[in-house]
Amino acid sequence: MLVFAASDKGGTGRSVTSANLAYHLALGGDDVCYLDFDFGSPTAAAVFDLPDVLTEAEERGLHSYLQGKTGKPFRVDVWARTEHPDLRSRPGGSGRLVLLPGDRTGGEFVTDEENLHRCVDLILGLKREFDVIIVDLSAGRSYAMDLALVATSPRGGLGRLKTRWLVYHRWTRQHVMAAAELVYGKQGIVQAGIAMGHRPDALNGSTRFVRAAVPDLESPLWSQVSPAQYAWMRKCDKELEQLAAGRGIGKTRVLASIPLEPVLQWQERLITDEDVHDRRIANNETWQAMGDLAQRVNDDKFWGEL
Repeated sequence: MLVFAASDKGGTGRSVTSANLAYHLALGGDDVCYLDFDFGSPTAAAVFDLPDVLTEAEERGLHSYLQGKTGKPFRVDVWARTEHPDLRSRPGGSGRLVLLPGDRTGGEFVTDEENLHRCVDLILGLKREFDVIIVDLSAGRSYAMDLALVATSPRGGLGRLKTRWLVYHRWTRQHVMAAAELVYGKQGIVQAGIAMGHRPDALNGSTRFVRAAVPDLESPLWSQVSPAQYAWMRKCDKELEQLAAGRGIGKTRVLASIPLEPVLQWQERLITDEDVHDRRIANNETWQAMGDLAQRVNDDKFWGEL
């Protein structure tokens, strides 16, 4: 399965949530490969606690590979190399967890046919090794997204792979509007995909939204606010649901809703079971939401034309 992680803007929690998704899938036994196609800001290595990887990947990362500067992209076994204290011993029954980082000094670049062929060859090769390939795309309608859309089109070479598109957005008016535009706007994913040969019903059916950093107004976190603040937040939440439904990204299109997690406001990291139950620094609701996302990505009943 091929999973593309997209977002309307930077700062949506796309990369940190996608990394946690990869982690949960691997914990469940899937062999998972994570490709950092965020060409403008290839920092996924930091989420996996691999501080030396970006330096090691210089001139060997995905930028260099796609541009033909190296024959094979640099890859890292997360279980073997991470400095995260809870991940140093690979859990029993877990699958492989491998990162292909971008180049530290890489940036956005216009893609061409040669880049397309290299992208397709890479993913087809990885498909023989891994159950799930997660591709973390740059924010917005980027060159990385266009490369992904062409590669998965009928002419691109990956059209027959089971593909999921996850579009992340924060739970604010600005982000709801921007996420809807990213997918359904005149220059959005659907229209761009149709121009590249995608069937609109298939592309719609393989696209779901992930709400990130969503305040749970029933949680203890908000119990100390004043009655006026609480009433105002409830009103905003209701208005946001109405806005999302009106823009085509209401609850039937949402695959998961990730709670606002204080730990992730301070450090973009993997949330582990030890963080929840031993250290008690992270909320069980966050751990559960990440697990639900991993389960639903794999479960066909949450996908299909709506």
